[in-house]
Amino acid sequence: MVWDPGLRFSVSATTRKPRAGEAEGREYFFVNEPAFKGMVRDGAMLEHAQVFGNYYGSPAAPVEAAIGAGGDVLFDIDWQGGQQIRNSALGKHTLSIFLLPPSIPELERRLRARDQDSDDVIAGRMQKSWDEISHWDGYDYVLVNDDLDTTEARLKTIITAERLRRSQQPDLLEHVRALQDEFEDRT
Repeated sequence: MVWDPGLRFSVSATTRKPRAGEAEGREYFFVNEPAFKGMVRDGAMLEHAQVFGNYYGSPAAPVEAAIGAGGDVLFDIDWQGGQQIRNSALGKHTLSIFLLPPSIPELERRLRARDQDSDDVIAGRMQKSWDEISHWDGYDYVLVNDDLDTTEARLKTIITAERLRRSQQPDLLEHVRALQDEFEDRT
């Protein structure tokens, strides 16, 4: 997704081994378990969980830097990770969007089409999907991902609208005060 230069994906840390074609720092930061647990202990993770026998988490520093520079960060995390971020110091900056599959058979077809996981892993992902879907009502927005182009357009609309909220425009008050000063100068 390259449609917005102010939007970047969060790169998670994981204890799992890299898959073919994955690069350090692009798909994940690959760390061993003691290093990961140290990051959690030191408060360097915004969220973390153990999933499918491996640890996954979102390092806080790059996210804080991006937000501090006026950017937005997109996460691909489960509902528990979303709750951890909402309860963090960055919680006021969160917007949650849940993407539902059009059907359960289509979800399984998409997982199999990736051709990355064994049947056992796919079965585990399908079971986890049931749990994830049961939390759909805890999100700000919910989209049915039945057509990629339509879903992308809807995501753009949501993100644009959220960026235009007064609370997300820190320079707006200064601009309004300048306009008021201009009115006063006219009288």
